[in-house]
Amino acid sequence: MEGDGPAPSSATAFKFETRRLTQTDRIVGIATFVLFISLFLPWFGVSVGLYSGSVDGLWHGYMYLTLVLCLAIFAYLALKAGFDHSPVKYPLPEPTLLVIATGINALLTVISFLAKPGGTSWDIGAYIGLIAALVAVAPRVVPAIAARRAAGKS
Repeated sequence: MEGDGPAPSSATAFKFETRRLTQTDRIVGIATFVLFISLFLPWFGVSVGLYSGSVDGLWHGYMYLTLVLCLAIFAYLALKAGFDHSPVKYPLPEPTLLVIATGINALLTVISFLAKPGGTSWDIGAYIGLIAALVAVAPRVVPAIAARRAAGKS
């Protein structure tokens, strides 16, 4: 009989394929991963006589927002790599969301880097995190700034 059996599904199955990611997506993903890892490394340290101590990148409580945004970026990139068409409807264009997320991460990381606790020195995690946050935001922001400058000169 016609009509018997399961109806064809309009949803596509998840299949992770990195070819669906652009070079910019890959740069953002790798830099965001490095930023994520840096949050657990020592950012600020102190050494007095025999005592030495350090705190990680989450010492500033607002850096938990950076941690959550990193996870959101990973989820977005996983969805993009896993589906031909996103099963999620985003409130803004996808590139704009990525600029906002990486921009907030970069801003918070710069603030955290500059808000070094008194009497401490920067440690390896702070440098790695700062560089990673700036690399993650650069592929989307630098071309946008260049386009605005070019439009302003016209």
